[in-house]
Amino acid sequence: MTVRTLSAEQEALFRLIEDTREHVFVTGRAGTGKSTLLQHLAWNTSKQIVVCAPTGVAALNVEGQTIHSLFRLPIGLIAGTELDQSDATRKILNAIDTLVIDEISMVSADLMDAIDRALRQARGRRREPFGGVQVVMFGDPYQLAPVPPRGDERRYVDDHYRSFWFFDARVWTGASAEGDGMLDQILTTGEFGAPLNVSELRDIHRQSDPAFKAMLNAVRHGRVTADIAQVLNETGARRPPANVEGEPPIITLATRNDRVNAINRGHLEDLAGREQTATAEVNGDFGRGDVYPADVELKLKVGAQVMFLRNDTQQYGDGPRWVNGTIGTVTRIAGGTVRVDVNGEEHDVEPAVWERFRYAYDPGSKKLTRDIVAEFTQFPLRLAWAVTIHKSQGKTYDRAVIDLGSGAFAPGQTYVALSRLTSLEGLYLTRPLRPSDIRVDPDVQRFMQRVRQTAS
Repeated sequence: MTVRTLSAEQEALFRLIEDTREHVFVTGRAGTGKSTLLQHLAWNTSKQIVVCAPTGVAALNVEGQTIHSLFRLPIGLIAGTELDQSDATRKILNAIDTLVIDEISMVSADLMDAIDRALRQARGRRREPFGGVQVVMFGDPYQLAPVPPRGDERRYVDDHYRSFWFFDARVWTGASAEGDGMLDQILTTGEFGAPLNVSELRDIHRQSDPAFKAMLNAVRHGRVTADIAQVLNETGARRPPANVEGEPPIITLATRNDRVNAINRGHLEDLAGREQTATAEVNGDFGRGDVYPADVELKLKVGAQVMFLRNDTQQYGDGPRWVNGTIGTVTRIAGGTVRVDVNGEEHDVEPAVWERFRYAYDPGSKKLTRDIVAEFTQFPLRLAWAVTIHKSQGKTYDRAVIDLGSGAFAPGQTYVALSRLTSLEGLYLTRPLRPSDIRVDPDVQRFMQRVRQTAS
């Protein structure tokens, strides 16, 4: 594990979580160190902690478990159904002091209430939010949104919730689903919802230029002026130079998978030499292919531009040789290793092991254990002439081509893409930004405005 020193505001927030029982939502702009704080909390807390996330990939990234797997929840709209809980599940949920949820912005209101109901039911404390468990959430609703429901599920959500965002769940807004666990038997006593401490990290570590930070903040909040748009478009209206040895490689961030796959496939085919394939080894119940952390069949050639998919596990000199998101070039493939040039230095890269975890209760120690139930072994590399904006989440690039194609189709998509860059000088655009590319969800604006009014 790479050890990082917390900033003053991160340390203060860690102490809030560690020293109190408050429910906390840790948010902040891209590059403020939310992931660093989460990792520090997971490794340094004295509490019985469980880490989970809404998707398999997100759970792997935080070495946790998916929400549905941890709580044994049914897939789809959970609504008011009584939850079927085994003895093993109840023992796990009873042992939790603090529940940490990463990528909380992808959690729907209905799922948030199901978590609340499951904990109340398992712990026998039906009138206490989350059954007395402290809930700590990490994420930025300006970047990722939950998948909107459709059909009858959408009509149900519209009838029962102000929006499908997690912050409009009944556990926060005041209408509780306690009692028999049925949403149509809601308490109407007018009680307030569970108090939520919204803490926004403000110190940005990815960018240093105040002007560029201000531009990104304007994009984040949907307040892009004509002057800001002009600067972004004029800066980005350049032909990307060819990669030059010793300079940071250029990666394309695109909205669609088919565009990314076409770019990567075309560049790989253009390279001379023999294509070689590394096949992943999967042991245990790792789940479906869409939750795999890397390609099952990784196709490479010498000269291929690749991106590392996890941090280096070794420390060399001042730090690791690479981090998750570092881009390099393959220089040799032989002997069970792939040699990659990173910033002018070559390193032999070996296959990495991703572990899938599941929490269990140990009756002997009366503590939670985190057991390995599956392993995925593959080189921690992906072709990286292009990557989707969604998969660039959390990454940092010195130079990137932003390809919005026919337009950003999700709120926050343009902000995510632009905020991957360390500086304005690294921006290249395939076309000028349009007003329609700057999209912010109105429910997020409403929630965050209320948070700031409460704090002031």
